[in-house]
Amino acid sequence: MKEHFTRWLPAIAKTAVAKAAVAKAAVAKAAIAKAAAAAPNRRTALTVAGVAALGGLAFGPTAVAAPLTSGPHAGAVAAIDLATGKKRTGTESLKSGLTTGSDKVPTKADRPSREELIPRGVEGAQSRIPLDDAQLDNAKAIVKAAKETGVGKRGAVIGVATSLQESKLYNLGHLGASNDHDSEGLFQQRPSSGWGTPEEVTDPDYASKAFFNALKNVGGWHDLPLTAAAQTVQVSAFPYAYAQWEEQAADIVQQLW
Repeated sequence: MKEHFTRWLPAIAKTAVAKAAVAKAAVAKAAIAKAAAAAPNRRTALTVAGVAALGGLAFGPTAVAAPLTSGPHAGAVAAIDLATGKKRTGTESLKSGLTTGSDKVPTKADRPSREELIPRGVEGAQSRIPLDDAQLDNAKAIVKAAKETGVGKRGAVIGVATSLQESKLYNLGHLGASNDHDSEGLFQQRPSSGWGTPEEVTDPDYASKAFFNALKNVGGWHDLPLTAAAQTVQVSAFPYAYAQWEEQAADIVQQLW
């Protein structure tokens, strides 16, 4: 798990920390904008420069349990543009491609119920972040893989929640000196641990199916708390961090299923 993405634990944000994160992200934004101009066609796996700008998101507990009302802060925009190859005029605002507030989920007979998605109820305080198009595309890939591997709706929730914790649903490439060993991709899978090649673990479809196939080998995973099921697959240093994303993951799966 990347160092920058292990700090989204349910907690009360301190104003000083939030201000420091914004300041840090602003410095990174200038460097990334320069890099984006020089390499507009880079692959969609975020690498060192992209994660630097997303540092503000990692330091952002102010988003905990907040309704989705806006896109990522300014410090994240450059990294997202670099990942997706988009350019902005400076007057555009980044909007989420998906509403994740439970009060905004469309009511349709074919959508899975909350009982199917969260059969045990959520555990502890919940975190929530806005999603851009790149994150939404990755979420779609996870949900599609859940259907194809047969883990169903509950498996999809576990997968999306795990990726929210590990990478904030960004397809992260190698982060250089900041990398956690050789972890990469949506699920921070390590090639040296047998998950696949760097190219494979940064392929959203491959990475998602690898996660779900491992999940299917966890005895009784359907009946386990989300954090226990995810931790058995991931073997994270922060085993209880996955639970905070269960509600948003359920909202995402409910809309995409």
